[in-house]
Formats: sequence, structure tokens, C-alpha cells
Amino acid sequence: MQQLTIAGNVGKDAELRRTGNGDAVLGFSVAVDNGKDKNGNKRDSTWFDCSIWGKRAESLERYITKGTKVVLTGRPTAREHNGKAYLGISVNDLTFMGGNSQGERRQDSYQAPQQPAQQGFDDEIPF
Repeated sequence: MQQLTIAGNVGKDAELRRTGNGDAVLGFSVAVDNGKDKNGNKRDSTWFDCSIWGKRAESLERYITKGTKVVLTGRPTAREHNGKAYLGISVNDLTFMGGNSQGERRQDSYQAPQQPAQQGFDDEIPF
């Protein structure tokens, strides 16, 4: 089993789409900072295409906005389009990292369900 964990900033507001059979999928990109080289020059960020599926996608859409700091864990993916390779992650776990207006750190988590959702489960709570 492959598991990938990344931490970075959301590049643009998440976009909720539907597949042909109506399944919800939330797509967004995350930039991971690669620091500086030995000469002190900033390295290019690595970008990941991210996806969250199902009811969680619908619940989290409004919270995943440009600039949001997140930590993601999930299955790594890759695709090729017009000769260019794209890295991705199918998200199982998501943690929001950041601060509120008073500068206090905030950490909220979302974990993909391991089983089908139970009757009466409140999907309005995003994490």
C-alpha cells in the first residue's frame, strides 16, 4: 500500500464537480514549498492535484480556499497530459493548519470514513 503525506498551501478555491453517475468530487491544487538550495536560492514548489470524493467533498468545499494551509494524507496518483506529468493525491485525511484573526493556531482534521456512512450521521460538520 502506498501512502503519501504532504503539507502546503491551497493554490485556488476548491471546485466541486459531479461524475456522470452523480458522485461528488472536490478538486483543488496544493503547492509544497521545497525550501532553498545550498546557495540560498528558493527552489520551485511542487504542485499536487488533490481530490476528495463523496459527501465529504460537498461538506468541505467552502473551507478549502486559496491560501489555506493543509496537511494531506492519501494515495499518490500521477497522470500525463500533452506530454506533461502531473502529480496528485486522492485524499484520505485532511488537516487544516492556520491561525485565526487573533493569531492563534487552528488545527482541524477530516478523516475519510473507513466504512459506508451510518444513518443519521451529520455530514454538515466538515471535520
